[in-house]
Amino acid sequence: MQVLNLPPYAAKVTCRDGKRMIFDKLRRKYVSLTPEEWVRQHFVNYLTVHMGYPSSMLANEVELSIGQKRLRCDSVLYGLRAEPRMIIEYKAPTVSLTQKVFDQISVYNLLLHVDYLIVSNGLLHYCCKMDYDNQKYLFLEGIPSYENI
Repeated sequence: MQVLNLPPYAAKVTCRDGKRMIFDKLRRKYVSLTPEEWVRQHFVNYLTVHMGYPSSMLANEVELSIGQKRLRCDSVLYGLRAEPRMIIEYKAPTVSLTQKVFDQISVYNLLLHVDYLIVSNGLLHYCCKMDYDNQKYLFLEGIPSYENI
């Protein structure tokens, strides 16, 4: 898999029935190793090991519903009262982070109303802090540590 702009870590990768699998520590199971999943596992490792985010407050593949339509957030960070605080959207390293990606995460945020949005393709990472009072968002210089959110 491609080297990312994230700290390396010793991913648990195995092969099952001819498919490469990677261990997802949040879901506590092996999942199919796709380029997007490679980014997700590196980013979750970055947040938990390097930025102080408690893994118990993070969830992967969070399902949302709008009427009959089902959506999935790639990762969600929850607060102490189980309220959503951050949505993280991952793309494969070959996928450009276009307006379409930001539109996608914005739809999720219509339901969750979080404080922070992050998009990453493993090479580029963007973090926005929401300002609901002024109906805007602020792009941050980097990803804030857990103690600073």
